[in-house]
Amino acid sequence: MALHFDRSEFTVRLARLTDKMREEKLDALLLFAQESMYWLTGYDTFGYCFFQTLVVKSDGTMALLTRSADLRQAKHTSILENVHIWVDRVNADPTIDLRNLLVEMDLLGARIGVEYDTHGMTGRIARMLDAQLTSFAQIVDASYLVSRLRLIKSLAEVAHVERAAVLADEALDQALALTRPGADEADVLAAMQGAVFAGGGDYPANEFIIGSGQDALLCRYKAGRRKLDAQDQLTLQWAGAFAHYHAAMMRTIVIGEPSYRHRELYNACYETIQAIETVLKPDHSFGDVFDMHAKIMDERGLSRHRLNACGHSLGARFSPSWMEHQMFHVGNPQPIEPNMSLFVHMIIMDSDTGTAMTLGQTYLTTDDAPRALSRHSLDFINV
Repeated sequence: MALHFDRSEFTVRLARLTDKMREEKLDALLLFAQESMYWLTGYDTFGYCFFQTLVVKSDGTMALLTRSADLRQAKHTSILENVHIWVDRVNADPTIDLRNLLVEMDLLGARIGVEYDTHGMTGRIARMLDAQLTSFAQIVDASYLVSRLRLIKSLAEVAHVERAAVLADEALDQALALTRPGADEADVLAAMQGAVFAGGGDYPANEFIIGSGQDALLCRYKAGRRKLDAQDQLTLQWAGAFAHYHAAMMRTIVIGEPSYRHRELYNACYETIQAIETVLKPDHSFGDVFDMHAKIMDERGLSRHRLNACGHSLGARFSPSWMEHQMFHVGNPQPIEPNMSLFVHMIIMDSDTGTAMTLGQTYLTTDDAPRALSRHSLDFINV
């Protein structure tokens, strides 16, 4: 079996989940988020692009309903023993198979939570599911139940996050070695992703972000590459990924002579991230982190150029995004607790002058001050 944790780790996780289910008065939970299935059982696949769900009862009983292509995947990568297959066919409705499975599991009339807010749950699946189960059981939106449990990392998970951080650092080493006038973005990108693979890492849950010139102001991956000019700017956001656990970083590298605006925006990024470190600790909330970000940026007249979020929780994630549900945005009451892996990013995109500046790294929270997981400094990078 291809497990990344001892079985005892999964036993503890299941106990935490069932305790929470009983607290929420849930008889069962339908997991559609692949990261929830992976966290709970080790099940590792991209088969969630089709219908599949893991049924978890409050007594700890589990059953996976998936396609035939994932039968061996489930047997090989997880602790699951009870795997059911729905058959690919014209006009297939796997929610009927699910309903029949729930009958077998004695869940007629039960109170059942559903993970609706996930990439593994399309709008069509949600409508089919509701049509089958609304009169069958009491359905409750439980989208964030497992997500919140996953916020606090075990020691075994921290080890994977730390390894992912090493791979992120090695990716930056490669980028710095190649970034110069005339360099091709394609070579930089290939070297960064290659460093993660060479270190035993995985594909990240979303593409690395790379953009130079005007494209340096973009916060998402896009197709197309260019070569760097003698005076240029290169924005990179990437993550080391190990056993699907992520440690993200972000930098804007200035090629040639930095402009005054580049220096000005960097100073704002650096001052803000230092201030955030003073509140990235217990007795503060995710909202407090964003408030610190907004206060300093706005005092510097950068409200039009900053974003409405400045980071998020990280963990084991699957495509199309490494971002967890809990983000640093206004009013988020989520408390900061020890052993959270949190990505803090400062992103300033000044479209008026065409100037980009970013700064970001992943932290592990403690009982007091957070611990940056990167060995790289937050210094201004100019080549």
